[in-house]
Amino acid sequence: MRLLLVEDDDHVAAALSAVLARHGFQVTHARNGEEALQAVLPAAAEGKAPFGVVLLDLGLPDQDGYQVCGKIRKLTTTPVIMVTARGDVRSRIHGLNLGADDYVVKPYDTGELLARIHAVSRRTAPGEEAAPASDSDSALRLGAVTIELPTRRVSVDGADVQLTRKEFDLLALLAQRPGVVFRREQIISEVWRTSWEGTGRTLEVHVASLRSKLRMPALIETVRGVGYRLVAPVA
Repeated sequence: MRLLLVEDDDHVAAALSAVLARHGFQVTHARNGEEALQAVLPAAAEGKAPFGVVLLDLGLPDQDGYQVCGKIRKLTTTPVIMVTARGDVRSRIHGLNLGADDYVVKPYDTGELLARIHAVSRRTAPGEEAAPASDSDSALRLGAVTIELPTRRVSVDGADVQLTRKEFDLLALLAQRPGVVFRREQIISEVWRTSWEGTGRTLEVHVASLRSKLRMPALIETVRGVGYRLVAPVA
């Protein structure tokens, strides 16, 4: 996923960009509001979403981050997450009213920030503006694997594969962002709707079961110490 990081502090931007890159993001860094708008404008003019998510710091040198958010929102529906030290309720409400999709207060936990990025990005497909789902959008195709979301059917080379409810939910979650690393905590939260404690072994069992049923051991890759990602197979 392409991500625009709007941050005037080069040290903060470099550190955060390195973390995001390790989790599969392609980061573009803008140091002020004008650079951010110039990064968004070309694709927006063609009716496309230039980035999957915009991380927007409010304390910019050339213009207030709130103004930048308002201008970005007029150009594109790309999700915007405000990242700032302004933690009071009034500032949060103002940001959300301007069109921000989420609001993260510094200092923040990196895991939480990543989870919020994934949460807002699922509302818009990467590289496209949000649009009503059509029949062609209801299936995810990854090489020989087809995942039909409305009917919850999975097939490999046209042959149906019987999955449990949680196995399907896990596969569908990973398949929505091929190549992107999902943290274990995030997967547990979204698939099992619970906290990480005591559920780690359950996740490992479900991953092993998916690899076996799909007969593709390399489809789901373990990222040691972080989580899992789906490796899109060649058709």
